[in-house]
Amino acid sequence: MIEKEVAELRRQLRPDRHSISRVYGCYVNEQKEIISTFEQPLGLLTEEENEQYLTLLKKVLSGGLGRNLLDIAFSTRQVADSPEHGLLMQMRDSKLRDEESRQQFYEKVIGSVEFEGNYLILLAHNAYDVPFRSRGGARQNDASEEVFSYLLCSICPVKRTKPGLSYDTSEQAFHTNKGDWLVSPPQLGFLFPAFDDRSTNLYNALLYCRNLEDSHPAFVDAIFRTEPPKPAAEQKKSFEAVLSNALGDDCRLEVVQTVHEQLTNLIAAHKESKSPEPLTVTRDEVGEMLDACDISEEHRAAFNVQFDTEFGTGQAVSPGNLIDSRHFSVSTPSVVIQVDPTRSDLVQTRVIDGVKYLLIRADEDIEVNGVDVFLGDKP
Repeated sequence: MIEKEVAELRRQLRPDRHSISRVYGCYVNEQKEIISTFEQPLGLLTEEENEQYLTLLKKVLSGGLGRNLLDIAFSTRQVADSPEHGLLMQMRDSKLRDEESRQQFYEKVIGSVEFEGNYLILLAHNAYDVPFRSRGGARQNDASEEVFSYLLCSICPVKRTKPGLSYDTSEQAFHTNKGDWLVSPPQLGFLFPAFDDRSTNLYNALLYCRNLEDSHPAFVDAIFRTEPPKPAAEQKKSFEAVLSNALGDDCRLEVVQTVHEQLTNLIAAHKESKSPEPLTVTRDEVGEMLDACDISEEHRAAFNVQFDTEFGTGQAVSPGNLIDSRHFSVSTPSVVIQVDPTRSDLVQTRVIDGVKYLLIRADEDIEVNGVDVFLGDKP
C-alpha cells in the first residue's frame, strides 16, 4: 500500500461516510481472562460515542509506512489453504457476524499479546464502494470499480484514571471520584486485506504498531503465521552496527556525515516531490555513498555482506528507518553535542600533539546555559 491509499481509507472512517453497522469487542484483564464480550450497533450510540469508536479504529491506519505501518505478506500456500488466512477470510466474509470465528480470534490474540493491565480487542467490518478514477485522476463517484470489504482490528490498553475531586454539575459541588476505566489509543492493530492499487489484495495485510521498537512477533505469528518485519528502531540500530563493524577504522566522522547527509537529502527530496510511492534505498545505493568516502575494498565487501545479513539479500529499506533525519549528534562518554542535521559539516576531528579532539567551527553567536559568551582573545 502507498500513503494515498491509506489516507483514502482513513477518510472513509468518518460518521458521514463509513458503512460500519456495528462494532465487536472483547475486554480482557491482566490475567488474560475475558471480562466481557460485546456487540454494539453504532446506530444506538450518540454521535460522540460513534466518533470515539471510529477514532480508535482509524488510529490503526496512522503513522508512517515502514515505521508504524508494516506490510504483512501471506504465501500463496497460505492464501490457498491455511487456518490463519481462512479465519481472517471467514471473519471478513461473514462481516464479523460469525460468533465462533470471533471467539477463535479473541483466543489467539489473548494467547499472544503481553500488555500490562487490561485491554480491549475492538473489531469492525467496513465496505468501501471504491470510486472510479480516470487516467487523469478525476474521481467519478457514480462509477464504482469494486466494493472493498475489509476488517479493522484495534487493540487498546484500558487504564484506570487516578482518583480525585470532580465537579458534579447537578449538585454544583465537588465530590471524590474514585477513578474510572478509560480506553487508550491502540498499541497494536491491523487492516485485512490490503488495499493495493485501490483494490483488494488478499495476499497482504497492514500491521499497526504504535511502538517503533516492537513489531509484536508473537502476535504476528499467532494471527498471520509469518515473520514480522524488523521494527524501525531496530533497523536503525542494525544499520549503525553494520557501519561500525564492517567499516572498522574506515568508519570516520566524515563517512557518517556523508551517509547521514545524503540519506537526509533523499528524504527531503521525496517529501518535496509528494510522490505516492514509498521511498526506499538498496544496499548498492548506500554503498555508492560509501564509495565517495574512499572506503577500502575489504571494508566495502564486509559492508555488503553484513547489510544483506541484517536486512536480507536484495531487500530495499526505508532511509527514514536507517537514520534520524531530524537529529545529528556527536558524543563521548562525557560530552554530547547536538548539531543541526543540515550543518554537520561544522564538526570535524583533529589530532593535535597526539591528542584527539572534536573541532567545532563557531562563527555564529555562542550561548552557554542560556548565557551569551564571548569566544576569542580579550581586546
